[in-house]
Amino acid sequence: MTAIRPDLLPTTEELGVIRAVAIGDRPADLIVRGGRVLHVHTGEFLEGDVVISGRHIAAVTPVGRMRASTVIDAGGQWVTPTFIDAHLHIEYTMLTPGELARLIVARGTTTVLCDADAMANVAGMAGIELMGTTGTPLRIFDQITPTTPVSKTLERGGAEIGEEEVLDRLGAPRTVTLGEGNPFDYSTVATNRFRTALVNGLRITGHSGRQSDELLWGYLAAGVGDDHNAATLPEVIDRVRLGAMVTVMSGSMNDNIDAIFADLEAVRPFLGHMCFCADDKHVQDLAAEGHIDHSVRKAIALGVDPATAYRMATLQPAVYYRIDHVVGSLTPGRLADLQLIPNLAQVRPDTVIVGGQAVASGGAPLFANDDVMPDWTRETIKISNTFGPNDLRLTAVGSTARVQAVEMYDGYFKRGFHVDLPVQDGAVQPDLDHDVLKFTVINRHHGDGPSSVGFVRGFGLTGGALAVSSNCPDVNIVAVGTSDADILHAVHALERQRGGFVAVRDGVVLASVPLPIGGLMGDEPWERTAERLATAHAAAAAMGCGIRSPYMVLSFVGLIVVPDFGLTELGLVDVVRQEFAPLLLQDAEGGVLACRCASHEHPVHALADGWAVRR
Repeated sequence: MTAIRPDLLPTTEELGVIRAVAIGDRPADLIVRGGRVLHVHTGEFLEGDVVISGRHIAAVTPVGRMRASTVIDAGGQWVTPTFIDAHLHIEYTMLTPGELARLIVARGTTTVLCDADAMANVAGMAGIELMGTTGTPLRIFDQITPTTPVSKTLERGGAEIGEEEVLDRLGAPRTVTLGEGNPFDYSTVATNRFRTALVNGLRITGHSGRQSDELLWGYLAAGVGDDHNAATLPEVIDRVRLGAMVTVMSGSMNDNIDAIFADLEAVRPFLGHMCFCADDKHVQDLAAEGHIDHSVRKAIALGVDPATAYRMATLQPAVYYRIDHVVGSLTPGRLADLQLIPNLAQVRPDTVIVGGQAVASGGAPLFANDDVMPDWTRETIKISNTFGPNDLRLTAVGSTARVQAVEMYDGYFKRGFHVDLPVQDGAVQPDLDHDVLKFTVINRHHGDGPSSVGFVRGFGLTGGALAVSSNCPDVNIVAVGTSDADILHAVHALERQRGGFVAVRDGVVLASVPLPIGGLMGDEPWERTAERLATAHAAAAAMGCGIRSPYMVLSFVGLIVVPDFGLTELGLVDVVRQEFAPLLLQDAEGGVLACRCASHEHPVHALADGWAVRR
């Protein structure tokens, strides 16, 4: 096993120089002088100097103790380590790694732990390599995607990564964790994957799907050690008692900070076992709200002690993920990654330093994004040239048909319910009056299909269709709409623009966000991508959609590792059982079949029972 990121550790020569600087035998390269330095291990803010030799910190001393060729006056400012995002899919920011760096480094985030599952499904290990590489100051550590595709029996997917490749990468120096896996996979292969991660001294990133009791216990028993799905204080307490690190998520679909920190006295005993992530947060929200700075800012506003909030964003993830020898604190031998902040509660750094070099000032980066995306990333949308109306048709007998549908809630979570829908000309129709719309998942990787359909409640469209090429995690095309004609138009519009997001009504494209890099990321400056997304959100709202991040939520409607149901290009999936489930709940004569609803206690079942369209 190789140490994690030995390239970030001092060389033998650098180490000798660092020690000489630390004892005063030679001048430092840089001193950040006279700021109130956060000692994250003790929670103290003490006036002092951060003494830097090359890329690393040599010492933190009383003011004026050492000399240097360059001095930055930090008087009146707070000096803290830069932030760590403990779990991120860069692709779902809609930005390439370098463009994301332009947006978040100036806000204080300089280290990200990333699971490149989306580009893995587009291009295999080459996709993972691409998402972990940038010439900008952003430091990327890998959370290696466990399975690509998630299930070879339940989806066709795109690229395929062999198990041996995954196991090999668990010993690579850039890898910090096994990425988030399917909590319902109890196979021998998955078990061996968990053990290999543990043998290599790695953490295992968790995605519990908000499960409890036996399903949660079985997941954590595999060695999974963290969870970013905990959305309430009871869920946090449950997981911390079981030894898990809770990664508090603030994304575009779920911002769990308010709920978790609402009762500060109740949550206080657990703060030492928590950190932050911005999982699935798109460019517009990153620009408007912030990144990890947003999480720290909100935590402080809700009453968390500032030193504790900053520690949760720096030292605690570094220690937990075993990279604290490199980042996470302003201590000797660590990388000189620090920020100067005029107002501790506002969390808006005036200066950001990475590896001893100033990389941002006044909220703006001092570097350009010169990363070049390879040509193969731009030609990844390939749907069957025969895709048409028949692919959206669900045939049934009688005047109504019962189907197994899903209702979206809390972002990307899906509640199963059964509903009777009208049948016209032998085909099941959506029920616009009750917001039950048709959606489809279409394989976009191979150019020869297949596709499937389902029914979903929660988007609220009164007309038109929305489509994206980022269905998680196989990143197929998924579209939802009020008519087959608009769904078809939206799918073909996506194909023409080489992926991204579109809003269509009556055959007219109202808004589009081209994302040609893997069908997931823009090739324009982040500012332009954010503008396009704002326009697309406005178009969706004008079509009746009340979801805060409709394109992001649509990207997860098919996900087959979050209960109750998912949809792949091969059909409807019972998530807990990890097997196909019938969409049409009737036999050839129209007789009703048993549903697969996990519970009939949710309000949507009572609503469905009272709707006008009845058998």
